[in-house]
Amino acid sequence: MQMVALLVAAVAGYLAGSIPFAVIVSRTMGLADPRTYGSGNPGATNVLRSGSKLAAVLTLLGDGFKGWLAVWLAMRFGPRYGIGDAGVALVALTVFLGHVWSIFLRFRGGKGIATAAGVIIALNPWLALATAVTWLIVAVFFRYSSLASIAASVFAPFYSAFGWGFDARFVVLVLIAAVSVYRHRVNIKNLQAGTERRIGEKRAMAN
Repeated sequence: MQMVALLVAAVAGYLAGSIPFAVIVSRTMGLADPRTYGSGNPGATNVLRSGSKLAAVLTLLGDGFKGWLAVWLAMRFGPRYGIGDAGVALVALTVFLGHVWSIFLRFRGGKGIATAAGVIIALNPWLALATAVTWLIVAVFFRYSSLASIAASVFAPFYSAFGWGFDARFVVLVLIAAVSVYRHRVNIKNLQAGTERRIGEKRAMAN
């Protein structure tokens, strides 16, 4: 019974994470599919390139909410079905992976930063605050959203280990960080080449 409950929770988390809010919001608001312009990434940052800040905010909130909700539900109702901390960590991982490799988008998806943020908020608000401060510091000083996201995802497991030990939460945050870095590999190349766009920087117009 416990294994069945764990499997159901993991699959449900993955399906929740697979919900492509970038595509849903864009279609609802009559905007172009975010996979057809910019980076082609179905996430809030790329949706912002459509010119609609509202669409980007709604995408960000949706992607973050699904991460938070999946983990919160696992924490709230999991124990009665024998799902402990390790099970909650598994759900945290599957909802994140669902966003990155969405079954509804033929296993394509976003970079997962907003969903990871929702997951971390549900796991521990203090951990989420430390991670958010890291993102903000890097973003303010270096003005690269991608670099800030990479730094935040990498530092999150260290904060978790320092504050709460090497538990299941630490393991899943390490895995999320590894996937986040992999998903930002193009941004990393651009950063090395000096071609990554800074926050607030507009693409140069052709003469």
